[in-house]
Amino acid sequence: MVTFVDQVQVHLQAGRGGNGCVSIRREKFKPLAGPDGGAGGNGGDVVLIADPQVTTLLEYHRRPHREAENGGYGAGDYRDGVNGQELLLPVPIGTVVKNDKGETLADLTEPGTRYVAAQGGLGDSATTRSRA
Repeated sequence: MVTFVDQVQVHLQAGRGGNGCVSIRREKFKPLAGPDGGAGGNGGDVVLIADPQVTTLLEYHRRPHREAENGGYGAGDYRDGVNGQELLLPVPIGTVVKNDKGETLADLTEPGTRYVAAQGGLGDSATTRSRA
């Protein structure tokens, strides 16, 4: 059984932005009162953070696929979708982040150092905001 891992390959996916909503406000005696759709929420980021309490990458060896939360959908009555929550991944101090080609992207040497490994998507805007 493996108890210490100092090198892993992790597959990260940021959250997708939510879709906006195209909606028409309805009022009594006004069949088409104008647009009232909401924008979609932004997707969550995947953030690596240097944590002095973490000593090994064993958790990422066992579960290499990680995904942040997607943004919520927009709704009628000018309601925007909720933003996706960022995914914080604690790593040991001194972790070096490299891409597929072996190029160094970040060196997390100080406690609390953050690196955004995957940035979340933007939510779609709905209609033009012309409130009457």
